[in-house]
Amino acid sequence: MSQLSYRAEDYLALRRALGHKLDEAGRLLPWLVAYLDETGAATVTIQAALAWAQLPEADPASSVWPRRMTVARGFARFMSGIDASTEVPPIGLLPHRACRRIPYLYSPADVRALMAQAHTIPTPLRAATYETLIGLLAATGMRVGEAIRLQRSDIDWDDGVLVIRETKFGKSRELPLHPSSIDALADYARRRDQQQPRPRTPSFFVSITGTPLIYSSVWVTFRGLLKAAGVGAGSPIAPRIHDLSHSFCVRTVIEWYRDGEDVQARLPRLSTYVGHSEPANTYRYLSASPELLALAAARLEIAEAS
Repeated sequence: MSQLSYRAEDYLALRRALGHKLDEAGRLLPWLVAYLDETGAATVTIQAALAWAQLPEADPASSVWPRRMTVARGFARFMSGIDASTEVPPIGLLPHRACRRIPYLYSPADVRALMAQAHTIPTPLRAATYETLIGLLAATGMRVGEAIRLQRSDIDWDDGVLVIRETKFGKSRELPLHPSSIDALADYARRRDQQQPRPRTPSFFVSITGTPLIYSSVWVTFRGLLKAAGVGAGSPIAPRIHDLSHSFCVRTVIEWYRDGEDVQARLPRLSTYVGHSEPANTYRYLSASPELLALAAARLEIAEAS
């Protein structure tokens, strides 16, 4: 590890000790440090932070750039007390843009293609981990961070329920699962325990070395699976792993409309299931599907005509 890596760990530990969750900083800061190390920078400078924040993995029309800069600025403030050559990027250097990124909506065929591609990963445990992880995200709409933080004790096998702890909003919730999802998780647990009979961690999903999964590694692997499977090829919207949650919400509401359910009455349940703070946040997930909007419009026309 480089000296900057140790400084970054100290910074995150200090902020967490003060009560900050720092989920985003925990994901992005190692990437910033790797960039600084790769470019030979000894500390944070305005030029380096600006270049890193605008790397092409981000969508410039979204708020990703300013959020990256916020992470860089916080670390720079910490480093400025250690290294006088550190430059703290000023606020407003990359102003926040209010527009929301349009999600890529995965079809069931897309999910099957991704899981099939994960199955081809040469390392059996890694293949099983990513195949099961993608299936769980698609089947539940849970956040990636929630999935990789799952503990073995968080699954109630008898009742078919997942307990989600340390959520984005600091609340725990229970997710009832379809029997097929429970069977898939049980199958993964058996294969994991065969490969690693002496667990090094209580984490449910593990790496090939037996350690918990790291978000940055999950995203890199997922991006490789997307490319290899051809999912999203030709689409003007670049698919992200987070869009599996959007897709779950849209697919669920479409099924409710087709089944004649009272969608407005059921939407708060969906909001609770996926861990949104309020139904209004779930509504924003639903605006990107022409099929869903058409079903909603047709339902409205029927109501107005009756």
